[in-house]
Amino acid sequence: MSKMDIGLVGLAVMGENLVLNMADKGFGVAVFNRTVEKVDRFMATRAAGKNIRGTHSLKELCGELKRPRTVMLMIKAGKPVDDLIESLIPFLERGDIIIDAGNSLFTDTGRRSEYVQGKGLLYMGAGVSGGEEGALKGPSIMPGGSIKAWEHVRPLLQKAAAKVEDGSPCCEYMGPGGAGHYVKMVHNGIEYGDSQLICEAYFLLKSVLGLSYDEMQRIFSEWNKGELESYLVEITADILGRKDPDTGKPVVEIILDRAGQKGTGKWASQNALDLGVVASTIVEAVFARSISAIKTERAAASKVLLGPKEAFEGDGDAFVDAVRNALYASKVCSYAQGFVQLKAASEAYGWKLDLGLIAQVWRNGCIIRAKFLDRIKTAFDRDPGLANLLLDSFFTKAVENNQKNWRWVVSTAAKLGVPVPSLSSSLAYYDSFRSETLPANLLQAMRDYFGAHTYERVDREGSFHTEWINTRQS
Repeated sequence: MSKMDIGLVGLAVMGENLVLNMADKGFGVAVFNRTVEKVDRFMATRAAGKNIRGTHSLKELCGELKRPRTVMLMIKAGKPVDDLIESLIPFLERGDIIIDAGNSLFTDTGRRSEYVQGKGLLYMGAGVSGGEEGALKGPSIMPGGSIKAWEHVRPLLQKAAAKVEDGSPCCEYMGPGGAGHYVKMVHNGIEYGDSQLICEAYFLLKSVLGLSYDEMQRIFSEWNKGELESYLVEITADILGRKDPDTGKPVVEIILDRAGQKGTGKWASQNALDLGVVASTIVEAVFARSISAIKTERAAASKVLLGPKEAFEGDGDAFVDAVRNALYASKVCSYAQGFVQLKAASEAYGWKLDLGLIAQVWRNGCIIRAKFLDRIKTAFDRDPGLANLLLDSFFTKAVENNQKNWRWVVSTAAKLGVPVPSLSSSLAYYDSFRSETLPANLLQAMRDYFGAHTYERVDREGSFHTEWINTRQS
């Protein structure tokens, strides 16, 4: 019996779909799951008749693979990955490859890469984005780790990945260590920001203008035909038009407004703080999920805390257009922040990330795929050292054309008491970035006053301190 090209451990929906994808692309896949009943069920149903081989142990799985053996893990991040690696190592030999394709923290991937390679094996951490549909039809894949392993698995991964119009695969090598999982983490951070911005746009249309779900569905469908064309706007239109078969109500209306998160947005936010870069749109999106989670407290507070009682007065159609403009401008800021973080990480960790290549990998297959990623790739192709997307001529003009309406939307939301944390923080980011002077001079004076932290001067080099208390005027 012939050996299989790759083994995969973890038959949740993403794992199953990725196996079917690879098999449909002409590769033989051996599969294993800790709960072996899942293996038997998969083989009897979705895998039936395909070049997929079920196994009931890791030893059996490894025995079914061509050499060098390649084993892909699609399991929960954290300790389960470490435990599985330990269980796998006895059945592998020098030159064999382990690929963690789950949502692992990039520092864990870097640590595991060193450990596994110390055993004579090769290790990769590959971010995979696209959800269940992407895994089946072609995801965006962001592999990092061993370059030698990449050279071996490249044909398989690129064939399984999504493609753009010219046939280029949405899968390229990101860099050593945890670079692949880092890029996926920032992707997910941008996804948090993008999703929250869309939710705030929906909430404004609903709360300020009182539009029906059918009206909002038509608006988002129309927006998806222009500069906002993207997967998330597309599915928003689909969601808003969906009715619950039991009640006849819009599905969104019967869903509790309490959001969950798996951690990647939080990791991206924490890492931005570690690097000293601004990711305010993403951070506010994480906090928006956190405050949504305290539903009981919010319900109680709504009966006590008062807000404005004013109603919107103005041209409703003009405000719809303004919300679209605000969403687009804020989206530009969200992506700008994400790419600044990637640039900072590349320098801090020595990865030499290719930002234009990352934009290409995100152009299809992934959750944040969007029309204007082509523009982002063009911007970095034109200037690989671009400090911020907002400084690229296309995006500078785009924000300039949209900012009047952007300000109208944010100020209207504040006036009417409608929370738009990511829209407003994106505007604050833009205004801060474009300001030559900020009030940090007063902040530095305060820090020097209470902690003698010193400050720099505008008129001479060096570090200075003022004896504030001894010279305080009475």
